[in-house]
Amino acid sequence: MQLQIDNVAWSVAARTILDAVSFDVRSHEFVGLIGPNGSGKSSLLRTIYRILKPNAGSITLGDTQVWQSSPRALAQRMAVVTQERSSEFDFTVRECVLLGRNPHKGTLERTSLHDQQIVTDALTRVNMQMFADCSFRILSGGEKQRVLIARALAQQPRCLVLDEPTNHLDIRYQMEMLALVKRMQITTIAALHDLNLAAMYCDRLCLIDHGAVIAIGAPAEVLTPEHIEHVYGVRAEVHLNAHTQRPHIMYLRTDEL
Repeated sequence: MQLQIDNVAWSVAARTILDAVSFDVRSHEFVGLIGPNGSGKSSLLRTIYRILKPNAGSITLGDTQVWQSSPRALAQRMAVVTQERSSEFDFTVRECVLLGRNPHKGTLERTSLHDQQIVTDALTRVNMQMFADCSFRILSGGEKQRVLIARALAQQPRCLVLDEPTNHLDIRYQMEMLALVKRMQITTIAALHDLNLAAMYCDRLCLIDHGAVIAIGAPAEVLTPEHIEHVYGVRAEVHLNAHTQRPHIMYLRTDEL
């Protein structure tokens, strides 16, 4: 299912945060949204999952206008994973993942055997089934994020939105999480900070700065020394892997310039 962003603009207090942003995420594609802090990445994602209403433009998922859809109907097609926070609920892991079934159930509808099987399958896919009866709060950061991915999977979405989900995670857990998302082959857009990880796992990258799209394309097309210096203000060397043609960035210290 394709996600289409067309001329999306959003401003607050006369300050433009998003400026006519347009691009698409193709069906089953993993697009990384990159850019420096304050570039508009999270704001753009929040317009997609209905936290910030755009001042102009449209966002379409499949044949449905996101902002003309009800929250419940959208949740049946789109799942969102954000940064794990310490204030998260004190449920068991299974109870946390079961929350992902709520968009598909009536107000007084009980949990069915079908729901339970979906939850079990989701936990198995993220390799967390052995923690099903544990408290969510005792898990490590990486384990919590895997549970939140399982909750998203339990929604059975057609589109996945990741709003900086790897922040504050050790590199091992960042790689495990992105590899897991890659294997899902769900239409996915994710805001990411680590450019080398974005290059390693994403099909395409969208580079934004000051709320505008600077470049979009394959990682090797977007992560050029010129783009990195222009947007991030640092000098870098970019080397292509001979087998994968994916770029690897080496930042230059100021005393190496």
